[in-house]
Amino acid sequence: MSSYDVVVIGSGPGGYVSAIRCAQLGMKTAVIEKYQTLGGTCLNVGCIPSKALLDSSEHYHAAVHSFQEHGIQVDKPRVDFAQMMKRKAGVVSTTCEGIDYLMKKNEIDVLHGFGSIVDKNTVQIIGKDTTTVSAKHIILATGSKPIELPFAKFDKERIISSTEALSLNEIPKHMIVIGGGVIGLELGSVYKRLGSEVTVVEFAKSIIPTMDGAMGKELMRSMKKIGVKFSLSTKVSGVHRDGELVQVTAINKKGEEVVFEGDYCLVAVGRGAYTDKLGLENVGIDSDDRGRIAVNAQLQTSVPNIYAIGDVVRGAMLAHKAEEEGVFVAESIAGEKPHINYDLIPGIVYTWPEVAAVGKTEEQLKEAGTEYKMGSFPMRALGRSRASGDIDGVVKVLADKKTDEVLGVHIVAARAADIIMEAVTAMEFRASAEDIARICHGHPTYTEALKEAALAATGNRALHS
Repeated sequence: MSSYDVVVIGSGPGGYVSAIRCAQLGMKTAVIEKYQTLGGTCLNVGCIPSKALLDSSEHYHAAVHSFQEHGIQVDKPRVDFAQMMKRKAGVVSTTCEGIDYLMKKNEIDVLHGFGSIVDKNTVQIIGKDTTTVSAKHIILATGSKPIELPFAKFDKERIISSTEALSLNEIPKHMIVIGGGVIGLELGSVYKRLGSEVTVVEFAKSIIPTMDGAMGKELMRSMKKIGVKFSLSTKVSGVHRDGELVQVTAINKKGEEVVFEGDYCLVAVGRGAYTDKLGLENVGIDSDDRGRIAVNAQLQTSVPNIYAIGDVVRGAMLAHKAEEEGVFVAESIAGEKPHINYDLIPGIVYTWPEVAAVGKTEEQLKEAGTEYKMGSFPMRALGRSRASGDIDGVVKVLADKKTDEVLGVHIVAARAADIIMEAVTAMEFRASAEDIARICHGHPTYTEALKEAALAATGNRALHS
């Protein structure tokens, strides 16, 4: 039986990053992965392929709708969907090969098969053969899987999850998206740009309901411009497939039954922790009704040498959150003093315009009774936005009314995913809105909007609105 200092079950962003950091710190490390490719959901059927398709669809949409305005004359563009999917697959393959390289570079053993806990120091691997390895420490990084509704079972053909939506053989005529969260909106926007009719059905009264309410309204306004239809405060009651037709029945906010018909139905109502057959019961580790594993502040389970990170524990299901937790655990095992500020993990939606946020929402501050001030700046007032034609969106800065400390930043804008990192950095060092306002920002840049919003939050003194 092979022995390791650390065995990581799962090779997604949390797992492989944790393994790399463990190896860097001198620990003999192994990663167990049930699939043949490393990288988990994010690299194979999540973050990376979706961004590849989002980028391709944005290029096509620009060619159809914007090139002429920019003085670029081309014949009517058409979609080569097979080539688009081929490019996406190439991006995924190259990225996964990069993880293979990092494993070899850091002398990490990759063990293919299904890993499960036998006891607190032993892991079984069922692959071509069944083997066991021993470990001083075990890190559970098994990720998550799409939630399946009881009345909308995935057939992986017409009633699909995000996994299948990333590998379709054709552009849908009408895609019905159940769920107005990040995944549903990103993939819905891909196919809308490529020519599909897209209808988003959401139970809540707003899209991206976990984010600042104003951001949801701003994004919906922008998505309606490209033709996405929305049915909010609508509860889906059934999904039925008849050949190539999918019918979605629901109750709208008036209490009336409504029916949506399309050729594809994407169910994007969230993801659940993947802990099936992991052997948690063998060591007395419990999971909650959503499958999540309970951990302490050090990300230890009830068995001190077994840790859990990423989508299998509490908090946002984000690749970068999992990576931070992976490094945190590795450094904790090594006796270092790592740091994670869960309040400052940015959330991002890669629609166009993008949505990005960090810190508290206005709704949360009101609920907590926190006295705050708000400054906002519209992207249409920004020179860089007008030059590029990306004028939709707004930047909002929330600051403590007494101390001026920035409590939250919320953005709908082109390149919001990049702009938000200035806010994260500032907030990590407990900057005030005045601090951001005093920083000289390059001109013309998208980040100037953050400075202007900070100026607006400090005495309503934005310069360009």
